[in-house]
Amino acid sequence: MTESPSASRSALITDPGQDPAYTQAVIDLLGAIAYGELSAFERLAEDAKLAPTIEDKVAIGSMAATEFGHLERLLARLTELGADPYVAMQSFKEGFDNFHAHTRPADWFEGLIKAYVGDGLAADFYREIAAYLDAETRDLIVAALADTGNSTFVVGRVRAGIAQDPRLGGRLALWGRRLMGEALTQAQRVAAERDALSALLAGGVDRPGLDLAALSRMFSRLTENHAQRMADLGLDA
Repeated sequence: MTESPSASRSALITDPGQDPAYTQAVIDLLGAIAYGELSAFERLAEDAKLAPTIEDKVAIGSMAATEFGHLERLLARLTELGADPYVAMQSFKEGFDNFHAHTRPADWFEGLIKAYVGDGLAADFYREIAAYLDAETRDLIVAALADTGNSTFVVGRVRAGIAQDPRLGGRLALWGRRLMGEALTQAQRVAAERDALSALLAGGVDRPGLDLAALSRMFSRLTENHAQRMADLGLDA
């Protein structure tokens, strides 16, 4: 998997309070991630109803609990920055809700793919942006988006399902491609619709940013990581 950008790019930023525009960008980003974690918690709790065994229900429930634990840390950081965490999250509610409405899983396996591929792509995108942040915020985001071992469960279940019914692989591969397109569109919208985030990515005289070449490399990394996840599942990207 391609290495993510170096965290050293955030070395010039030590205190978010020094720059109101930067602080607002951090609040926007944490608000987006926090609502994403809340959405993931709700979705996984709903997906547990589709689980074929009690063991699977418990595993999905554990994944949901992990997402909620991440959410609580993000809300605490937003409060530390002087923001109302619920107002910060509200700004992203419509976009995330629309994304989930357009990518509603039809069954247990599609739900697993969405949790692994869709959430994985979103996490990659936010980690890319986090490389431009102060160390405390960057570390919080990286921790909130860390894989807690759930990927092993998902990969195992999907591969077992395909082994039992090889036709399942084709359908899930198409589903994975659709998730990729929808998730990239959502990621671009998050960055474009918030002026503070756009300014953060553009950089300035006191901090680095993303030029067109860097943006191209970033989306190449996102695509490569997606292809690797699909390969891990035994699917074509």
